[in-house]
Amino acid sequence: MTNEFKRWYDYDPLLVKVIDILRDYQTELKEQAEIFLENIEKKVSKEAIEKYYQMVKPINGGSRWYDKDPVISKTVELLRVVPQNIQQKVAQDFINTLKENGINVE
Repeated sequence: MTNEFKRWYDYDPLLVKVIDILRDYQTELKEQAEIFLENIEKKVSKEAIEKYYQMVKPINGGSRWYDKDPVISKTVELLRVVPQNIQQKVAQDFINTLKENGINVE
């Protein structure tokens, strides 16, 4: 029996797809990530997001691929902590928005 490391999003193929897209196209998708954060801010507040992010952001910049950009980092961290049903909705909305903007995600 192998003891394989599982990431928080590995349980869901749709989340794996969204994370892979974000990783591969960080620069191109930064605007979509900013829209996601703005929508979350409307529901909770910018201060709450900043407070949470200060608690979870890695010291010394971090070594994860998304730690290099604060917008992408906040997006991934917020996606990580929301309930699974919200993760599903956000992931599907993200994919739909990309398709509507003519971005091939297949």
